[in-house]
Amino acid sequence: MKTKLMIVGWGYPPKIDGGLDIAVKELFEGLKSQEIDVTLMLPAKRAPEEKNIISVEVEGDMFSKAEQLSRKAAEKASDYDIIHTHDWFGAEAGFKASKYSDVKWVSTFHSLSSSRSRTPSEKLEKLEEIGLKKSDQAVAVSDKLADEIEEKYGERPLTVYNGFSGIENQKDIDFDVDKPVFFYVGRHAEQKGLEHLLYGFKKYLENNEGLLVLGGDGHLKSSLEEFVEILGIEEYVRFEGFIPDRELGGYYSAADVFISPSINEPFGLTISEALDSETPVVCTESGINELLPSEAVTLVEPESDSIAEGLQKSLEKESVSVDGRSWNEMVDEYIEIYSDLIQ
Repeated sequence: MKTKLMIVGWGYPPKIDGGLDIAVKELFEGLKSQEIDVTLMLPAKRAPEEKNIISVEVEGDMFSKAEQLSRKAAEKASDYDIIHTHDWFGAEAGFKASKYSDVKWVSTFHSLSSSRSRTPSEKLEKLEEIGLKKSDQAVAVSDKLADEIEEKYGERPLTVYNGFSGIENQKDIDFDVDKPVFFYVGRHAEQKGLEHLLYGFKKYLENNEGLLVLGGDGHLKSSLEEFVEILGIEEYVRFEGFIPDRELGGYYSAADVFISPSINEPFGLTISEALDSETPVVCTESGINELLPSEAVTLVEPESDSIAEGLQKSLEKESVSVDGRSWNEMVDEYIEIYSDLIQ
């Protein structure tokens, strides 16, 4: 009899918040391609109409939505051998499912709340601790994140790296400027270090020319737009908003440099996307660096002077060809974990 697996996710391309949703999609699709009996549970507003996807109507704030998702997962758990949850929002689902049924629980961490916010919720951190200590197997997406989890909660999860994401260039992008173009895409959130990038870019402009293009959205976007005005660099910064998948490859390819200035980046899928597009990368320390040769990126600190210097250095470097890790490798490692749990 085949092993039956349920994954609990939060988003699914194109309705995503970040790399977690992409990793869940790649895991789900990879398991299906290997003829694993897998079901994905998602909030209804983010769930595509596909076979083996359960959509759950949820409402309220994030905690309320997670609780409603957890209740449904616990109800369904007895039909499965393994439940695989992700980050804090899946912890209650995994805990309830494993408590009230024989299902085994795998809990993957993609980041910590203390990395995403200066004032993380105590309730959220408690859910993280439950996901680490009560699951049958806890997993982190990099050694960097595993170190942080061990330091904070006293136990170390297993590391299973994400795969590298490639972006198909389906539409050419022309920035229509005769100057170097620096590109960022991602959430506009505290963790991403965009204030440091903007101030560093202003310092770069003191002796150089350039255009900074910021893709993505988030709760800090309006504050960042105000900061650009305060710095007096409106002429040199463009806020592009959400960039559709069919255009994203064109942005990477058209840019002279991709910049990832995160204060904390547990993995960094956008870095792999830029490298796949053969675009030079400036980045702070991230989990993906554990899989890259040192010459593949220009490493900087999340600090304006370091970023300004890194932007200048990056224009003098050639892009480096990188043999990335495939998503199938990630899927195979999870299949091994599942097999060990149900032997």
